[in-house]
Amino acid sequence: MAMPFATETNRPLRFSTGDLAAADRIHAVRALRDRGILPIEPLPDRAVHVHIAKWILPGAGILAGTLCGLRQDGSRQVAGLEDVFFGVNLAGRSVARQRGRELLLDHGAAILLSCAEGDFTLVRPTPVRFVGLRVPRNAVAALARGLDDAGMRSIPRDTEALRILSRYLDAILHDEALASPELSSSVASHLHDLIALSVGASRDGAAVAQARGVVAARLQAIKSDIVANLGDCSLTLAAVAARHAVTPRYVHKLFDSEDTTFTQFVLHQRLGRAYRMLRNPRFAARSISAIAFDVGFGDISYFNRAFRRRYAATPSDVRAGGRS
Repeated sequence: MAMPFATETNRPLRFSTGDLAAADRIHAVRALRDRGILPIEPLPDRAVHVHIAKWILPGAGILAGTLCGLRQDGSRQVAGLEDVFFGVNLAGRSVARQRGRELLLDHGAAILLSCAEGDFTLVRPTPVRFVGLRVPRNAVAALARGLDDAGMRSIPRDTEALRILSRYLDAILHDEALASPELSSSVASHLHDLIALSVGASRDGAAVAQARGVVAARLQAIKSDIVANLGDCSLTLAAVAARHAVTPRYVHKLFDSEDTTFTQFVLHQRLGRAYRMLRNPRFAARSISAIAFDVGFGDISYFNRAFRRRYAATPSDVRAGGRS
């Protein structure tokens, strides 16, 4: 049976049981384990569902998706002793077990696990949407306090650093940053920072993590928010800042770090989306003014002026060029 994998250079490995008959899913899941891709085992008398993507970055492994009716194992043989695992439950419930201890991982919470403390399992009898991070122990230990104090540690959902990490993961897993070797190294460093802050950073580690990982994570999350809401003509700095529980001044400082402004970023994103729509035959029947409104412009004259300044061509010229 052909397995529905998708792989490319610097692209994630993807797998889903969605197109498989129920009778074939257990075989497919066990093939994942046998090939060393994902150590999971079906639970008896449970519906099995897998929909995952896996990235390998320099300094971090990321596994994201949905699992149901499965037990996920972590062992010394699979991971070695020098890694820690940080799992975030985005939705649903999991049960973590290690050395006779058991922790319930609820919606929004996270857990820190280390194979140096012994094998562990994550049990997911019902659907769980999650992100699992595997990072070098020394990368987090350099920033965190007492990393070796406990083999299994839960992090409450209301932990601020965990909320920032969750937003960052949501942004980057839909971004091209993970496909770039240069950018993916920075992403791994940001993940180390945010994990350390979530479990408890040292004073010096917190200063480093705040200046590096938190700034990058908040800026990325805000950019993703803007892109997701470009069509809203009333998109404002104040509204975006409020959604991310920061001040408008702080958002200004984030964009200043990249020598741009909130307004410039929004404008460039809107113009870029309009340009792509004008070049795309799918939107050939849509008027230029309708496209301008679609991407968030409320003033057609301003749209035309801004478009010409950026592309040295009118929207009509760009549309005509896309047809040639």
